[in-house]
This record gives sequence, structure tokens and C-alpha cells, in this order.
Amino acid sequence: MTAAIEGTADAPVLFSTEPTDCGHLIGIMTLNTPKSLNALSVEMCQLLSQQLELWESDVQIVAIVLKGAGDKAFCAGGDIRRLYDSMSATAPMPNPYATDFFGHEYSLYRQMHFYSKPLILWGDGIIMGGGMGLMAGCSHRLVTDRTRFAMPEITIGLFPDASGSWFLQCMPAKTGLFLGLTGAMCNGSDALLTNLAEYAVGSQDYDAIMQSLKQSNWQMAVDTDKKENNDSAHSIVSRALAAQPVAELPASKLAQHWRAIQQLMNSGGLADIDVVLQSDEALAQLDADFAADSWTQRAVTTYRHGCSVTAALTYALYHKVTDLSLEQVLYLETNVAVHCAANPDFKEGVRALLIDKDRNPQWSRTLAECLSAEGQDYIQQHFTSPYAKGEHPLDDWLSAAALGNQAVR
Repeated sequence: MTAAIEGTADAPVLFSTEPTDCGHLIGIMTLNTPKSLNALSVEMCQLLSQQLELWESDVQIVAIVLKGAGDKAFCAGGDIRRLYDSMSATAPMPNPYATDFFGHEYSLYRQMHFYSKPLILWGDGIIMGGGMGLMAGCSHRLVTDRTRFAMPEITIGLFPDASGSWFLQCMPAKTGLFLGLTGAMCNGSDALLTNLAEYAVGSQDYDAIMQSLKQSNWQMAVDTDKKENNDSAHSIVSRALAAQPVAELPASKLAQHWRAIQQLMNSGGLADIDVVLQSDEALAQLDADFAADSWTQRAVTTYRHGCSVTAALTYALYHKVTDLSLEQVLYLETNVAVHCAANPDFKEGVRALLIDKDRNPQWSRTLAECLSAEGQDYIQQHFTSPYAKGEHPLDDWLSAAALGNQAVR
């Protein structure tokens, strides 16, 4: 039997195993930087990837649980402070640290999406940015009464990265485009509605869920000679989680306002959407209840103070990725992210939010400038690869063999 994994208590990710009643093991991965709300770093991505590879080939491991340390957050995003430190007027293009960070982050997401064993997310607390990428990569996602998620990159001059272009596109009624443009904070019910989670449980239910998983009969899942589809590890996890009491979560704002959001996001191009979002009167004419909701007002205020380049990138990506595979989206997002690390708005947004904390970023362009012919050329430049042939960190993904032999779960 595989022993629990040794490691120091202050390691950025903790790994352990829990024995099941039938003699198998459940792997536990805990993001362990609670002071930074478990912000995702290069080292954490490397550790997670290495352990996933080891556990995938370990026949004793039947499922893996991913959670965050502390009671505030699963993962509140990426470690953008280190990225900020790497961004300077003299930094080469592409920025080596940005390549390292986004290359390891996106490689991890791909590994998770194609992982053969169940990946169970304990999605309690705050989930943003890079945490959303981890969430999207898990096969079984649990949210609680304390879950709060968002893609707030418009406040820092980045874009909804971490595979956001892919999972925002998967949300119904163009709610994903609204969330990307406004950074609106959502809850567990919203996660269920938008295909980001499958199970609603109480924030106090972790131990009971682990007990149910440990008591499941895993033998058929590992007995390949006798295994049928209903006895797969994924099916066993689904049954165990479905048997848990369903928690009553806060009501979904996206469910309440989906018609107004859908109408707004289909009102024309980005300039037409902007006209409505910039006008209290236009919002009220669209839907008075939607406009009067404090949730909507916070989202609209975030948009109005946000980065116009981010808005333009978000809108362009949302429509560009429609027919792309997950791997192609991750490849494209890597290009955009590395360009953002070389252009002024990302650095300015991080400065205003985390460095000087004046919350008064001076963005490089207005939306009208972004939508001009010159501005559109600037936006489109973000999508081109900044790497010489064969040097893109994700080049090997898009080989015909790689794309032909795998499929997302």
C-alpha cells in the first residue's frame, strides 16, 4: 500500500493519501498558501503536475481530491505579484518568467482535462482566475454555501485567462461574456447553472463526503477484466457525491437575470454593449429590476472602471474560440498572456491594485481607441505567437498525433 506522502507543513502544496475500506487509496492535494488565498505559483503548478503524473500510474490510487488550505479560499488566482516584478521596460519579449508561469499553468490545465482518474474539487470559499482554471479541469466539482467565484481580470488589465476563454464560452445565454466583461462575483448556484460544478453541499460536509468516498466499493473500478461502464471510478465518485444531502445555496443571480444579460450581450457589437453598460438610464430601459439590483450595480461599476483593452480582448476571444479545441484555446491564451505581460495595462493594473494600492489605474486606451482601426491592429497583435518556430511552450500539443489520440473527458 502506498504510504502517505511526506513533506514539510509549509510546502506550497501538501500531498497525502486516505485509505478506503476496500484497501485502495484516495489522493489529497491541498494548496497550502492560505495567507495569499492559495494563489497559484509556478512551483505549485509543477508540484501538482508531478504528483498527478505519479498518481495516474499508481493502481492503488482510485481518485484524487483537490482543495485549499484555510477557510477563506480554494484559490484566489495566480501569483501576479511575481509576474509584476518580471515586467519592465527592458524585459525581453517574450518575457522568460511569463513564459515559465503561463507555460506551466496551462500545461497543468491540459493534464487535468485529460486525466484518466476522477479529480474531485472541494470548491469552498473564494475561487478566481487561476483557481477557476483548476476548477474547470476537475471532473467532479463540489460547491458550498461559501463559494464565491469570479474572473475579475478587467480590474488588472489582463483578460479572462486560465482557460477562461473556453469555459466562459460554455456558459448558457452568453452569461460567460457578461462575467468576463464585468468581473461579476457569483455563488455556488451560479456555478451549477454555468456548468462549473455538479454538486451543492454544505461547507461543513467535507468529512462526511470523504467518508462516503472511502466506503465506496472501488474493487470493480480497478478490476479491468470485469469492469463495466457503470463500475468506472468516475461513476463510483458520481454515485457517492450524489448520495450526499443537497445543500441550500444562495439564489443564483445569473438565473434571475439571464434574460436581461442575454439581451444585453446580443445588443450589437462591443460598442453597443458599452453604450448600455455606461448608462444607468439605458440599463433601466433594458430591465429595471436588473438595473436596480446591487449585484448588477457592482458588476457595472467594475466594468466602467476597468481596462478597455481587457474588454476588447475578452470580446474578441469570446468570439474567436467558438470552433477551437481546448488545446487550441490554451495555446491562444498563452500568446495573449505573454503579450499582456509586455504591454502597459497589465503592469499598471497590478500596480494600482497590489503595489501602490491607490486603485486608480491609468489605462493606456479608451474603448473607442481600442475599436478604431489602429486599436484593432493592437488587439489582434495579442493573438500572434511571440515565439520563434519550435519555441512556444505548448508547441507539442498541437501535433496531429497529440490531437488525434486524446479527448477531453
